[in-house]
Amino acid sequence: MKIKVGVIFGGETVEHEVSIISAVQAMGQIDKEKYDVIPIYISKDRTWYTGKMLMEMDVYKDFESLKRYAKKVVLVKKDNGYFLTKVDGLFKHDIEELDLVLPIVHGKGAEDGSLAGLLDSVGIPYAGPKMLGAALGQDKVVMKQVMSSCGLPIVDYTWFYDTEYLTDSKKILANIKKIGYPVIVKPANLGSSVGITVSKTAKDIENAIEEAIKYDNKIVVEKMVPNLIEVNQAVLGNYQTQELSAIAEMLTSNDFLTYEDKYIGNGKKTGKKVSAKTSGNMSNSAMNIPAKLDKTIEKKVNELSLETFRALNLRGVARVDYLIDKKSKKVYINEPNTIPGSLSFYMFKANGKSYTELLDDIITMTIKDYKDEHKKTTSFDSNILSTYNGSKGAKGKIKM
Repeated sequence: MKIKVGVIFGGETVEHEVSIISAVQAMGQIDKEKYDVIPIYISKDRTWYTGKMLMEMDVYKDFESLKRYAKKVVLVKKDNGYFLTKVDGLFKHDIEELDLVLPIVHGKGAEDGSLAGLLDSVGIPYAGPKMLGAALGQDKVVMKQVMSSCGLPIVDYTWFYDTEYLTDSKKILANIKKIGYPVIVKPANLGSSVGITVSKTAKDIENAIEEAIKYDNKIVVEKMVPNLIEVNQAVLGNYQTQELSAIAEMLTSNDFLTYEDKYIGNGKKTGKKVSAKTSGNMSNSAMNIPAKLDKTIEKKVNELSLETFRALNLRGVARVDYLIDKKSKKVYINEPNTIPGSLSFYMFKANGKSYTELLDDIITMTIKDYKDEHKKTTSFDSNILSTYNGSKGAKGKIKM
C-alpha cells in the first residue's frame, strides 16, 4: 500500500509564489510507485484546497477562475487517522486520508513555525523543522542571538522595532554609524531577499529603513562584508544524523543576491546555471557547484553547517548561507533557510543524490522521527481532577 503524502504549500506570505514553484517541482519528482501525492494549497486568503489539478503549474496563472474545480478542505484528526474534510456543500465528508505531511512553505506566516505548530496540535507526522527550529530560523534577530551565544561567527549588527525608529531615529542612526558603512538593511522576518537594501552612506540609510519597515516591524542592520563571496550549503538530517550537500557559490553583479537574481535571473555574472527549464530548479541564479574554495575555507563551512543545524534545532533539509571575505578568508554565517527553495536538491545532486532520492530520504526520516518521538513519555494517567474540590474561581484547590 502506498504512503499518502500531503504536500502543503502557499500561504499568506510574500513568498507565496516561490512556495508554489517549489511544491509543484517536488510533487513532480516524488516516487509515484511508493507514494500517493495529495496537494494541499493554502491560498493568500488562508483557504485550504485540494485536488489533483493543483499539481499543475498552469493552474496558478489564473487560480481565481479555476479554484471552483478544487475542493475547500480542513485537516482533521479522527480515531482512524488524519483526513482532509470537505467544508463546502450539504455533505461535509472526508476527501483524502493522509499518512504524513511534507510542508514546502516559505516565509513569515508559514515557514516561521506557524504551520508546524498547527500540525503538532493535530498530531500528524510532518517533515521539516519543528516549531522551535522554524521560528528561530525565521527571525533574523533571535537567530543571531542564538548563534552568537553558541560562538558561531556572524557579522556586526544592530536591530530595532519600527516604533523605536519613529520615536527616536537619532539613537537608531547613531547605533548604525557605530557599525560603519556600508550596511545592509533587512526586515527581520522575511526571506527571498524581499525588502532588503544596501546603504553605502548615511545619506541613503533612511530610505533603506523605510523600505524595510514596509514589510516588518522588526528591522536588522548588518555590516557588509568586504571582498564578498556568497556560498550556500544544505544539510539533510535530524538531531541524530546529518548529511552535507556540495557547497554552491552564488554569482551576481549586485551587492547581494537579490530576488531577481534568485528567481528571475537578473545577475550579469555567469557560472554553472541550474534553471527551472533545464533541471527543475526554482532558481535562475548563476552559481558554481561545487564552489571553488580554499580547502581550509571549505572545511570551515562544512563544520559551521553542522553546528548551525544543531544550534537552531533544525530538521529535514535546511540551507545555511554564508558571507566570506575572500581577502581575509573570514567566514560568517548569514542565515539558515529552514525550508529552502527547491529543497536545495541541486546541491545534493552535485553529490550524486537525485531529487527523487532526496525526497524519499526526507519522507523516510519523517516516519522514523515520528516513531522515535512516540517512544517518549508525553502524557500520563493522573487523578488530579479528582482532588479539585471547588467549582467557582479561586475557591477550588489543587493538592500537589
